[in-house]
Amino acid sequence: MKKPTTLTVACIQVNVGNDMQKNIKEAEALIRKAAKAKAQLIALPENVSFMAANQKDLLANSYTGKDHPGLLRFKALAKELKCWILIGSLAVKVSGSKKLRNRSYLLKPDGSIATYYDKIHLFNVTLPSGERYGESARYQAGDKLKVATTPWGKMGLTICYDIRFPHLFRALAHKGASLISVPAAFTYDTGVVHWHTLLKARAIENHAFIIAPGTTGNHPGGRKTFGHSLIIGPWGDVLAEADDKPGIIVAKLELARAHTIRESFPSLYHDRAFD
Repeated sequence: MKKPTTLTVACIQVNVGNDMQKNIKEAEALIRKAAKAKAQLIALPENVSFMAANQKDLLANSYTGKDHPGLLRFKALAKELKCWILIGSLAVKVSGSKKLRNRSYLLKPDGSIATYYDKIHLFNVTLPSGERYGESARYQAGDKLKVATTPWGKMGLTICYDIRFPHLFRALAHKGASLISVPAAFTYDTGVVHWHTLLKARAIENHAFIIAPGTTGNHPGGRKTFGHSLIIGPWGDVLAEADDKPGIIVAKLELARAHTIRESFPSLYHDRAFD
């Protein structure tokens, strides 16, 4: 079969609350809208099915991978709509651990799981505003790089805070990823100053397409996220951008651009070991 030369990708932007079924239904409506726009890969943000006010609420609404309502519904949608779906992340229970995994899933058009990725870098920070986040109290960090083979080339998976660790993106690029997903629930305060800059930098450094769906608005527990989902080209050009409202963005990627830029501007191959 001839390799595709383009990929139509959509990012879903949603305001997530603590009603899981409502969150899933709202995401589904936008997935269907993206499918009607001929999107072949539809990307959802981090925490797409649930955002909790506290740890007790989160644990009470977490599931194992095999019985998570979000995973089951999005798998059924991928099969029905015959498209690839990136579930930005779900809170997943794992056997033998009291902590959850912040897990991203890439689904094939037959509803099967192409791969999953557990967030490596956990968000443990105090912002200048005084807001504090401690993901490691609830989640166990992942420790494995994940690159999936798709019809459009290799795709590397990351989640939100990973964007601040360029060596992770470099490793994905060296493994052949020309598409990199960055689903996020990016805080509003840091989003205003850093979201565009960091995403464009990761695209430019690695000459890769960046697919970054985000949550937006106010959430339980007093949290506010930035929105502005982005699709960025391998030269750092913004191909599509959302505002701060729920909705979708769609862009057609000219896949050869990543290869052409990497060959003409081969900084990716100029890495050198040093002490």
